[in-house]
Amino acid sequence: MEDYSTWEMLLAGLMGIGIIFWMKPGIKETLKKSQEAKSDWMGLLVPIGFVIMFVIFLISMV
Repeated sequence: MEDYSTWEMLLAGLMGIGIIFWMKPGIKETLKKSQEAKSDWMGLLVPIGFVIMFVIFLISMV
């Protein structure tokens, strides 16, 4: 596996920082909307419950 040269690492870092600044307005707006939104815990807990039950089913089948 080759090591990246210094200029490639700097270019990748600059691209990452550029993407963050490019998406900053959208991220800011999304965070503002998420604070005003109603929380929906059942929408999170039901799929997690199904995954846990499926894993327990798979373990019991072994």
